[in-house]
Amino acid sequence: MRRATYFPQLGPPGVKKCKRRQPRAASLGAGAALLWASGAWAQTTPPAAPAAPAPATSNSTMLFGDLGGLRPFLAKYGITLTLQEQSEVLGNVTGGTRQGFEYDGLTTATVQMDTQAAFGWQGGQFNVSALQIHGRDLSADNLLTLQLASGIEADPATRLWELWYQQKFFNDKVDVRFGQMSIDQEFIITQNGSYFINTSFGFPQLPATDLPGAAPQYPLSGLGVRVAAHPSDTVTILAAVLNGSPDYRNVGSPQQQNPSGVSFPTNGGVLAIAELQYTTPTSAGKSDPQPLPGTYKIGGWYDSESVADVLFDGPGLPLANPASEGIPLTHPGDFGLYAVADQMIYRWSDDPDRNISVFARPLVAPQQDRNYLVFNLQAGVTAHGLIKGRNDDVFGVGVTYAQVSERVTGQDQLRATLNPGAFIPVRHNETVVEATYQYQATPWLKIQPDFQFVFNPGAGIANPNDPTEKVKDEAVLGVRATIAF
Repeated sequence: MRRATYFPQLGPPGVKKCKRRQPRAASLGAGAALLWASGAWAQTTPPAAPAAPAPATSNSTMLFGDLGGLRPFLAKYGITLTLQEQSEVLGNVTGGTRQGFEYDGLTTATVQMDTQAAFGWQGGQFNVSALQIHGRDLSADNLLTLQLASGIEADPATRLWELWYQQKFFNDKVDVRFGQMSIDQEFIITQNGSYFINTSFGFPQLPATDLPGAAPQYPLSGLGVRVAAHPSDTVTILAAVLNGSPDYRNVGSPQQQNPSGVSFPTNGGVLAIAELQYTTPTSAGKSDPQPLPGTYKIGGWYDSESVADVLFDGPGLPLANPASEGIPLTHPGDFGLYAVADQMIYRWSDDPDRNISVFARPLVAPQQDRNYLVFNLQAGVTAHGLIKGRNDDVFGVGVTYAQVSERVTGQDQLRATLNPGAFIPVRHNETVVEATYQYQATPWLKIQPDFQFVFNPGAGIANPNDPTEKVKDEAVLGVRATIAF
């Protein structure tokens, strides 16, 4: 999202985004040139956050094939190289602080090594990935939304993302990973939600807003250890312990505090997260029809880092009170809970690759005094192969809802009381509805036109260009492309 630490009394995260250095016209020109050169407007389907594409089973799935023999050469030593570009143009035609279109993009490079193929060490895997983020952020420039229009929006930078080693034990029943990790790659994921562009369908906005340093999730990461256990074919247990914040200071933007991703802070508290996953069993025989697959998850997190109160200062005065010292009261730690459901509900009898699925993911952070967001929900429906003969295409309609805490609402009400006659809107919630279609143009290129409509942007904040009214509802159009090189 996403992704600046902020004091809630100063406004939503969208307001805090740093100004871009690139001129707007230049960034649009660069985006248009890139998309024209690739031969199409395009997109990919990132999971909770943008991820490198899975290792290809055939070089025909990559634009540059075997890279002049480099990929086969590396494969002899168990090394896989993947390179992916995501480019998009998004814009709002109504609402916001202004209307217009902007370009942003993300290049992800990942190198993985299978230690058995490399030097005979069984069950090991080494992973390193880097990001090159470019373009502008529509959500910061035009929308001022809580739930950002795109999951790849971030401050322009070239930065290290993940750097870890994983080892399997007990016939692959247990694996342990340690190093620099981004939790959005394994935790709180809804597979069907990952087809959407709005950031909250990937890694949800609630933990990205409430956790210190915006949480170790794209484009951030944190040092830690993750354990995965597979007691049966249908059950997986995930648990991880990481540094309490990806930012060693927890002041300002964590991306700007650590612009290259190599500060590796260890001076904070502890973030612990755990998740139980259950996948419905498949038939061992040839029963007709086969059972419809589903995945269900429950989980939660606790962070021992100190977090700021959203209403009161240290002496106990409301932060909105002119007599307040302006320094929030701090609390020792925070926690949240979540559940995820992905369930196929229909499958064409003559073509099982054509199917319809539903998903839902509620999240709650019940401590009203220290959380800007206390409830977040994503839900929707996706259809694979809705058009016959286009089995790799995905159509989806989803909704994501974010609710601010009672103390945030109370803070606005207090400001209105202290400033009679002034227009001071009261924040409550924000809702985004998205419709998207992912078109598999070639094995290495996906094109995704997208439409989003935002109700009550920023949960209901004043328009900085016209403080006498709230930011109006927004219609956002765009298209994204993902190219696997």
